[in-house]
Amino acid sequence: MKKWLIPVIIIVVVAFGLYRWAVGINNTAVTYEENAKTAWADVESTYQRRNDLIGNLVKTVQGAADFEKSTLTDVIEARAKATSTNIDPTNITPQQLEAFNQAQSGLSSALSRLLVTVERYPELKANQNFLELQAQLEGTENRINVARDRFNESVNTYNKHIKIFPNSLLAGMFGFDEMGRFAAEAGAEKAPDVNFDF
Repeated sequence: MKKWLIPVIIIVVVAFGLYRWAVGINNTAVTYEENAKTAWADVESTYQRRNDLIGNLVKTVQGAADFEKSTLTDVIEARAKATSTNIDPTNITPQQLEAFNQAQSGLSSALSRLLVTVERYPELKANQNFLELQAQLEGTENRINVARDRFNESVNTYNKHIKIFPNSLLAGMFGFDEMGRFAAEAGAEKAPDVNFDF
């Protein structure tokens, strides 16, 4: 074997090892990023389910002739705002998540006021359609929480992968940026005031 061939073989082996390392970092980051995007799509799908149920709930409540129109209007407007707030899953930022969270919180607040107001209407509370919708909404709220948790887990896996050394050396060059997590709105750690004054 010629002496000059050994350094060439070493260079080729090292270059191939670096190539495989870079490809591995890139492909794993792509996989984790896509998993996080899918998890976000699941969050949006769950919120969409809630929005669809709220539409049916509003129609059921509208059947009660003397029901307070302003409460329904608040729910309808909050639902419209919540459905118009969209996030680009290819570039999820904390600011986008905050705007989305605020819109969804507004809808949750309006929906809570609607459900509290319903307490004044015994015939509506006894309506089977209303009871079924209310139960479905409660289940959907649980689904939303699970979907948000899964999204945060996916983002955590992706963010850790692109931030750990030596992956961080290549992640930026390959265009992988940190993704934002879904965070609770400010003040969510405090227990809400419940007022049963009718």
